[in-house]
Amino acid sequence: MLGKLRTFLPLIIIALVFAAIGYWNISPERFLDQPQAEQPPPSVDFFVQNAYSRQYQADGSLRYELTSERLEHLRDSDTNLLYQPDLLIHRAGEQPWRVRSLRGEVAPQGTQVELIDDVRIEQTIPPNRFTRLTTSRLTVFPEREYAETAQPVRIENPDGVTTATGMQAYVKEGRVLLLSNVRGQHDVR
Repeated sequence: MLGKLRTFLPLIIIALVFAAIGYWNISPERFLDQPQAEQPPPSVDFFVQNAYSRQYQADGSLRYELTSERLEHLRDSDTNLLYQPDLLIHRAGEQPWRVRSLRGEVAPQGTQVELIDDVRIEQTIPPNRFTRLTTSRLTVFPEREYAETAQPVRIENPDGVTTATGMQAYVKEGRVLLLSNVRGQHDVR
């Protein structure tokens, strides 16, 4: 047994030396979060103050009007940032829908629009009919005429209030799916 110990003794000593060196090279600072290199701010290649845009249907009728306090275009991602966007959507034979939020992000080619913070969608039908939808975030796919959110939603009209968590809205079909925790309070007339 002593012979085996003499054979492995140099290996054990070498292992202990490496363990001691490794122990002394470990400092508590290595386990703390390292400060990350600061990312440069996104590169804005142009901006527009008091932006206004109109889009027309193929038949010449107005499709929408968009105003924004400020629009910034990010060169790196080809994304447009909107501040205080206010969109008026016109549909044939209906009163226009008004869509507002504090901020918005428009993906390249306008394929997706993210409305962020205090999102409000309203339609007023004279004399005293209205529909108002509020949420904190809404993703809109304009070409598909579809919108969705996973956030809490509140829908108000003269007959009552409905709340839910999550929503899918099929605008063209006039259909809204409320996904969970649906609650309603309605006046019976």
